Amino acid sequence: MPVPTTPPTLVPPRNTRPARPARRSGPVAHTPVPEGGPVPTGRAAGGRLRAARSALAVCAVHAGSAALHLVVLTLMIPPGGAGVRDRLLAWDARHFVDIAADGYPTGFTYTPEGELTGNELAFFPLYPLLARGLAFLTGLDTGTAAIVVAHLALLAALFAVHALLGRLYGERAALAGIVLLAGAQPMALTFLMGYSEALFLALAAGALLALHRRAWLTAGVLSLLCGLTRPVALAVALAVAVAAGQHLLRHRRVEARPVAAVLLACAGTPAYLAWVGARLGRMDAWFLIQRAGWGTGWDHGAAFWRFLGEALARQDGWVPVSTAVLVLVVLGGTVAAWGRGAWPPLLVYGTVVVVLAVGQSNYYHSKLRLLLPAVVFLVPAARALAGARTRTAVAVSAGAVLFGCWYGAYMLTTWPYAI
Repeated sequence: MPVPTTPPTLVPPRNTRPARPARRSGPVAHTPVPEGGPVPTGRAAGGRLRAARSALAVCAVHAGSAALHLVVLTLMIPPGGAGVRDRLLAWDARHFVDIAADGYPTGFTYTPEGELTGNELAFFPLYPLLARGLAFLTGLDTGTAAIVVAHLALLAALFAVHALLGRLYGERAALAGIVLLAGAQPMALTFLMGYSEALFLALAAGALLALHRRAWLTAGVLSLLCGLTRPVALAVALAVAVAAGQHLLRHRRVEARPVAAVLLACAGTPAYLAWVGARLGRMDAWFLIQRAGWGTGWDHGAAFWRFLGEALARQDGWVPVSTAVLVLVVLGGTVAAWGRGAWPPLLVYGTVVVVLAVGQSNYYHSKLRLLLPAVVFLVPAARALAGARTRTAVAVSAGAVLFGCWYGAYMLTTWPYAI
């Protein structure tokens, strides 16, 4: 009898169905989008609907965090004190508004005793120029225009950060990240003030997102604008250099667009410093003004470490002790981000922002504000919240946001010194 050469086909019994795979109880692992590569087919399904949901989520985070910040600020203003608008235009915001209204001074500024002091030339031009332009187009006063620009810039920043973190870590981590960014950071209220932090973050996050998509010239232009917004744009320039270097090494040839992105990224801040130097007749004029007005200078962190030792060993005030503890939390989060292997340009950008904030000899009570745009130290917490149960993530996020809103309002209504 001949032996069959193929096994017989097994016919399943009638009225039976294949067993369904067991449902997973934990979060589904996220596959990051390849740098500059196409979105996988599975993730692209229903793209418009997902994009709409993401946009609604970002807008909800922006509206909710802004409303909560302003409500808490309103409740904490003492009777007879300056109103919410005045609080949002306090401290350095006054310099930006003066620039928007009257332009820059034409020389150094001195005290009645003849000592050099700070003036508006210490502040970079893009943010006040945007406020001035908005005031011209809408008829708003420059103070209100400055606040509106900050709010719009924060919304743009949240969209960019959400898109970047979504590409790197998934939707849940992206949503958790922008909640922590806009609400839970102790000085996140600054994003709503007449300060340039929100604009800088929008441009920096947009540049990082463009780098991940390999939109080199877009990244270069946004980085150049960062350099016209804040001097910490050095962090963005280094991130662009790292991304371009990775790309060129991977392809083993020189390409014009990545090189152009690096050159553009390095142009903004030097251009403004050179303009100040030419205006005042000294190429180091900006640095002289910064040190005279705000005591800012690079000291390798010596002033910060002295403050840290004193705050943790001998200080009894809430602000110095809390600032010391919270900055240590930021440093720990930054180290943790490195340990979890984040995307190198984001690591470099965020770490340089942190290093520049703690490595300068400025006021210790401004450190938390200067750390706001770093983003990278929020990544470990955002990823942890993304992997937690929904109830746990919501409870932890809500507590963190309430603390962040209260802390910022306290610093604007009770703390008597600049933030």
